[in-house]
Amino acid sequence: MLAKLYSVTLEGIEGIICEVEVHISRGGFEKSLIVGLPDTAVKESIERVQSAVANSGFAYPKTKCVINLAPADVKKAGPAFDLPIALGFLLATNAIESPHARDFIILGELALDGRVRPVNGVLSMAIAAKERGFKNMIVPLENVREAAVVEDMEIFGVGSLMQAASFLAGNLALESTYVDIDKMLEEASLYDFDFSDVKGQENVKRALTIAAAGGHNILMIGPPGSGKTMLAQRLATILPKLTLTESLETTRIYSSVGQLNGKGLVATRPVRTPHHTATGAALVGGGSNPRCGELSLAHNGILFLDEFAEFPRHVLEMIRQPLEERKVTISRARGSISFPANFMLVSATNPCPCGAHLPLMN
Repeated sequence: MLAKLYSVTLEGIEGIICEVEVHISRGGFEKSLIVGLPDTAVKESIERVQSAVANSGFAYPKTKCVINLAPADVKKAGPAFDLPIALGFLLATNAIESPHARDFIILGELALDGRVRPVNGVLSMAIAAKERGFKNMIVPLENVREAAVVEDMEIFGVGSLMQAASFLAGNLALESTYVDIDKMLEEASLYDFDFSDVKGQENVKRALTIAAAGGHNILMIGPPGSGKTMLAQRLATILPKLTLTESLETTRIYSSVGQLNGKGLVATRPVRTPHHTATGAALVGGGSNPRCGELSLAHNGILFLDEFAEFPRHVLEMIRQPLEERKVTISRARGSISFPANFMLVSATNPCPCGAHLPLMN
């Protein structure tokens, strides 16, 4: 028997629609095999799926099972394929029947007891699904608010494999999730501090205000304790509020690296403060499956380099091109991936190694 479902994988912060084909053979040895360029997390999904299916009250097929993830030339990463693979097994073995299963984009990680765990990058996946003409998605409960930000999509949250199977089979009714985007932006756009917290330093505040108005980069030089860090951290509070487009861009970045922390939208301008010992890869991003670095995490916000003079020269040189192009491009053997990196660079340093250069202090 053959079952086919649809899911999504991430390449950078872009979603790619994938077909999940599950074939159960009547003859042959008992074996499960995943093909289609899966990474380690996807290969390990077989063990999770077997336990989740059994612990959800279904019988796992004791025959040869082949799972194909298409297109075969795109690397599949992450645990989001667990749920569609498990549902594919149930459909292929006639444990459930659903004539509308192919109308859904399905994603979610499975625990061994059948619970559905959240995954990264759901917003990008929902956007990709909408662009391909899909109208329905089944996602983990924790990812519902994030996916529901995409308009004209029916988002259904599930907490377990049994719940997802019952919904697909038509034995359980679930309501699609609706979110008020304007209300979400308003509730999440509050800061815990304010630029008015800083007393004194009127000349510096004037310079920062001008920099904020024009989106200019700025370097602050002063002795320790003069308030450079405090000023930089509060600069975001006088920048214009994020527009919906900017909020969606920033949310996609944070979701792809698992730093959304349950929020449906990132509604405040990010302020990233990497340590001066950070490597070039930590700043610009990288890895075999490229991930965003600090430059992209500061997109639509502020990148604050404290102790600017302590950063290695080769690390600072890596920031030059992203500052000009407003994006980071990472090249690998399979191609290039670009991440947005439109940030305001704010730097601070002491006037000398001891920080007490007398002319500046006076």
